[in-house]
Amino acid sequence: MITLHNKTFEVFIPETEISAIVHSMANQVNNSEIKNPLFIAVLNGSFLFAADIMRKINIPNCEISFIKLSSYLGTETKGEVNELIGLGKNIRNRNIVILEDIIDTGITLEKIILLLEKEEVADIKVATLLFKPEAYQKEIEIDFIGKSIPNDFVVGYGLDYDEIGRNLPHIYKLKE
Repeated sequence: MITLHNKTFEVFIPETEISAIVHSMANQVNNSEIKNPLFIAVLNGSFLFAADIMRKINIPNCEISFIKLSSYLGTETKGEVNELIGLGKNIRNRNIVILEDIIDTGITLEKIILLLEKEEVADIKVATLLFKPEAYQKEIEIDFIGKSIPNDFVVGYGLDYDEIGRNLPHIYKLKE
């Protein structure tokens, strides 16, 4: 168990399982016949996942870029998304793969897709390490799901609690 700020967390997904999930997801993406993809990692949370999965992607002519949005305050979603850092390149007619650390309500994902559609991209696929089906409120298809989890608050492996805990090798859940 660990304590971050004033909350206690327990190991939920160990580092070895995370590695196996990422490996499996990379295989799915590699076998998906996506041509010349631009992977877009959603910062800050997906930076470790993006780095790990990109090392296993063997699709020719792939690229990676980053977008930063925010929808959390502490352990609660704020229900609105603010674009903080956008894409700095022309992505028109590109095949996009969004890399997310976690999808819960889908509010952030919806905002990202709306931003990408304005750029007239060719295709959008979504890959998320973690998915919370109980919290999901949107109809957007998620193409690659690493692991579905209950609607628990989680930290570690890029996920944070008020900006701390991202460096933890395991994913921890809030202990009730």
